[in-house]
Amino acid sequence: MSAAPDAKPVPVWPATLPPMPVVDFALFGEVETVPLPRHQKLVASFLSRNWAQIPHVTHHDEAEAPTLDTVRKALGEQLGIKLTPVPFLIKAAVKALQAFPRFNASLAPNGDGLVMKHYFHIGVAVETPNGLVVPVIRDCDKKSIGEIALELAEKAERARTKGLPITEMSGGCFSISSLGNLGGTGFTPIINAPELAILGVTRAGEKLKLVDGQVRSVPVIPLSLSYDHRVINGADAARFTRFIADALADPAALA
Repeated sequence: MSAAPDAKPVPVWPATLPPMPVVDFALFGEVETVPLPRHQKLVASFLSRNWAQIPHVTHHDEAEAPTLDTVRKALGEQLGIKLTPVPFLIKAAVKALQAFPRFNASLAPNGDGLVMKHYFHIGVAVETPNGLVVPVIRDCDKKSIGEIALELAEKAERARTKGLPITEMSGGCFSISSLGNLGGTGFTPIINAPELAILGVTRAGEKLKLVDGQVRSVPVIPLSLSYDHRVINGADAARFTRFIADALADPAALA
């Protein structure tokens, strides 16, 4: 028997999500409730919004960078500062944003267009006692590796001790989250809206690869690019990440 003409289809998913379960954990054993810091609650609300409203896709790749450590250490000694790979990642990201302008944009509020940016401000995730913050380094296309390193170190120190004003954590075009000193082989960083992409980096390692017919150990850096699939397609994400990988393979050109 066929359905009545005016019968409406039943949706597979409810229009609104059911509430999270409320559990009395004390029924199962001893517990303790520890309050979350205000900053962490604020960040959690932003992350929840970004994850729920942006269709994330993460593309993974590896950068073969056999000379990065050598160039980094030599430049650090020349400048008299402790130089990490992050400033090189920032400069590589800037070059990629210049080559792929669609990544250096934000969706217009009505969703009908893209706001194309002609500046290059890069946010870098920094761990603090109260949770993650993302200081923004402005005009990275006009600054040297050394200038970026000094500014990032100064902002990171203030973020951990005194805190940063919102003006120093806004206006970013693209963000980088580096876990290189901790480990891992890849992850899915959450996009920092209204940006369209974020690069995650994990610890460099060695891989055996066939080079000119010989098996060699090659230093590689894992890269994880999360992007907004409403604006960026997979092919462009792959090209963008490969561009960054190729730029890291020639670190002297970034310095």
